[in-house]
Amino acid sequence: MDLAVRYLARWDRTVAQVEQFLLHRGASPTQAQHVIRRLSGLRYLDDHAYAERWIERRLARHPMGRARLKAELRARGVAESLADEVTDRVVQAADEEDLARRALKTKQRKGRRYKPAQAVRLLRQWGFEEETIARIIKLRDEPE
Repeated sequence: MDLAVRYLARWDRTVAQVEQFLLHRGASPTQAQHVIRRLSGLRYLDDHAYAERWIERRLARHPMGRARLKAELRARGVAESLADEVTDRVVQAADEEDLARRALKTKQRKGRRYKPAQAVRLLRQWGFEEETIARIIKLRDEPE
């Protein structure tokens, strides 16, 4: 328990991350599950709250689309259904088109102006939906 609490003291973690850490440090699967249940009961571990906080921080630093956010949450051990639910809710509130514009603007601040094909490729890499990309590129290339 002490080992897990010290591990959680540095950063927010998912249940899967704590479990993997405990198993790697020599805890038995039964011990790891007991510690996880105890930490969850104390509200030190909550994957739903973790996912919401993580997405909000990630979008503030580096705007990206739903697909990329979901993939990164899955890589951190968040269940697929939970990653889908939280990502859809947070991105819907944030407006994906606005996120895509911010993502391109962030890259263009460094003095680069992307051609439409480059912008499409970047937005796809960042996990934006095709409809969003088409609207952004169309609006971007219209004369003002």
